[in-house]
Amino acid sequence: MYHYEHPRPAVTIDLAAFMLSAGELRVLLIRRDAEPFAGEWTLPGGFVHSEESLEAACGRVLSAKARLERVYLEQLYTFGAPGRDPRDRVISVAYYAILAADQRYSGPGQWHDAQALPKLGFDHAEILSTALTRLRAKLTYSDIGFEFLPEEFTLGEAQRAWETILGRPLDKRNFRKSLLEKGRVQATGKKSRGGAHPPAMIYKLGEDQAQLST
Repeated sequence: MYHYEHPRPAVTIDLAAFMLSAGELRVLLIRRDAEPFAGEWTLPGGFVHSEESLEAACGRVLSAKARLERVYLEQLYTFGAPGRDPRDRVISVAYYAILAADQRYSGPGQWHDAQALPKLGFDHAEILSTALTRLRAKLTYSDIGFEFLPEEFTLGEAQRAWETILGRPLDKRNFRKSLLEKGRVQATGKKSRGGAHPPAMIYKLGEDQAQLST
């Protein structure tokens, strides 16, 4: 019944998926097999179908291109500079996702050190830079860092995770104080086993914080 006179740009979803592995913050990349940018690395993404919501498109892309389902997902920013896609006028709604340390990945992509990335196609270097800036900023005032950890963890593991993401060392005493105050974490009554260091108390996300994150 209705006809729009203005051109309608295509809409895509692009995903910056992060995980911690081997002491590195890593991001998931897919090597393109078609033009434009054939043979180059890009973030997982895809066009939004006319009948689906942005959230549904994210779920489809995560499942089909990254084989990820149980991940933390948050909308990042909208990228719409003319010419960002040489094929057509394309606007991308970018999201970032976090894979916890105890999750397994068996998808078609490869995880790359976020500090030593290959050349990226489209404007995905800008998207990834924006995602890293957002992630590091939220780490200082929210509990997003716990999304990288398994359900149970030591305070040492938590500090190493924060330091890896931020790319700088943190004061041990102040860091532990910030986690233990206001019930952000709670002791499980269990201790770690093995290793060269004495057993450490194992913690989990505090009940109030866990409810806020669900």
